[in-house]
Amino acid sequence: MSLPDLAIDIATVKGFLDPAEGACLYDYALTVPGPCLELGSYCGRSSIYLGSACKRTGNVLFSIDHHRGSEEHQPGEQYHDPDLWDARLGQVDTLPELRWNLARAGLEETVFPVVARSARLAKHWRTPLGLLFIDGGHSEQAAWNDYRGFTGYLLPGGILLIHDVFPDPQQGGRPPFVIWSHATASGLFEPLPAVGTLRALRRLGST
Repeated sequence: MSLPDLAIDIATVKGFLDPAEGACLYDYALTVPGPCLELGSYCGRSSIYLGSACKRTGNVLFSIDHHRGSEEHQPGEQYHDPDLWDARLGQVDTLPELRWNLARAGLEETVFPVVARSARLAKHWRTPLGLLFIDGGHSEQAAWNDYRGFTGYLLPGGILLIHDVFPDPQQGGRPPFVIWSHATASGLFEPLPAVGTLRALRRLGST
């Protein structure tokens, strides 16, 4: 696994992605045949790993998030961060933090934030992808929306990455595990080495 070439200390970026998982994202993003897309950026930790690899290879990353936080980020929930609460709107807003982190990392010309809910945007998406990273909402509906909305755009040889895959339901929610299991059994992908809760598959087929 490569040592990621990052312009900032990743520990200064709010988020939940383990550094070893981030290094895995970085490595895969160095190898892909087309643009990268992440579903769920929060404050940009994964964006910086993926975007730094894209900058190195001349690729780009589309980063889709509605920036209102998942269920667990809301007031009174386990992962609520008062620093990300916009009192004027009465809502979570992670977009300013993402943009600040991308600017610090020198990635504003490489990572393109798209402020949208993925299910809505998927109806209009047409760009073929070299890499798809699914790390959005972990409800069953959200996970299936992300999977069904974008995996069809993966190019042959493209990489599908799914975060927070917990085979043991006592450790975490099931939807990411369910869509990973579906992808693995579909015959469309071959499993690749992964790290921690991050699972990776390569899209089969000829170019």
